[in-house]
Amino acid sequence: MDEQFENGLRIRKQVMGDAFVERAFAQVDAFTAPLQDFVTRNAWGTTWCRDGLDLKTRSLATIAMLTALGRAQELRGHVRGAVNNGASMQEIQEVLLHAAVYCGMPLAIDAFRSAHEVLREMGLVEPAPPPG
Repeated sequence: MDEQFENGLRIRKQVMGDAFVERAFAQVDAFTAPLQDFVTRNAWGTTWCRDGLDLKTRSLATIAMLTALGRAQELRGHVRGAVNNGASMQEIQEVLLHAAVYCGMPLAIDAFRSAHEVLREMGLVEPAPPPG
């Protein structure tokens, strides 16, 4: 392994969690190995390691972009990553509401569903107060 890959792997584990990254690499085979190497080296080892934005801001921006693209599966992982990077449920909620205006309601509704599922699994969603 080279330094760029090692830095990428470190940041990827810090953001996404060890278990998430271990699952990704456990499923690697001859076909998918180049993709995992490329993602770890070139996304995590370069962009996510840059100065200029903290990890929480990068996570919130990623959530907004994945919402715009309608990528619910990737969004779930990055919601967990945003929480790992210090984002609150309210901050994630606000990014998704903001995205509703700029990306459209159907994409935002799907993103809310995905984020809600993860936040609930993490024990971060409290029951709504009774009406009235």
